[in-house]
Amino acid sequence: MKLSKSEEKLMELIWSNQTIFMKDILEKHPDPKPAASTVATLLKRMQEKGYVGYKVFGNSRQYYPLVEKPDYFIGKFKTIIKDFFSDSPLKFASFFTKQANLSTKELEEIKELVEMEIKRRKQ
Repeated sequence: MKLSKSEEKLMELIWSNQTIFMKDILEKHPDPKPAASTVATLLKRMQEKGYVGYKVFGNSRQYYPLVEKPDYFIGKFKTIIKDFFSDSPLKFASFFTKQANLSTKELEEIKELVEMEIKRRKQ
């Protein structure tokens, strides 16, 4: 299941802190700050989706990620390739290298990364 934009904002706070109480989420959330009830609803949905867990301390819950940021990003990236590039990483790479306004130096660095990955896979 995907996260909504609002849920992603909360996940960013959770990922950056690793563990966080709701009062800290409310404090650290950028303006405009959502209502506590909104954050509670979003956190409950995120738990149901399997993205966050929590530990109870008295009347407070300390939230922590169940999905790490790189794993979430990989899933989101794969969805973009599937939805916008006919499930073809090659089409994405072609689009990216032509449309991202990369400098020659940046393209050379990407080329080196690709060549290193090819060598690693051949070993």
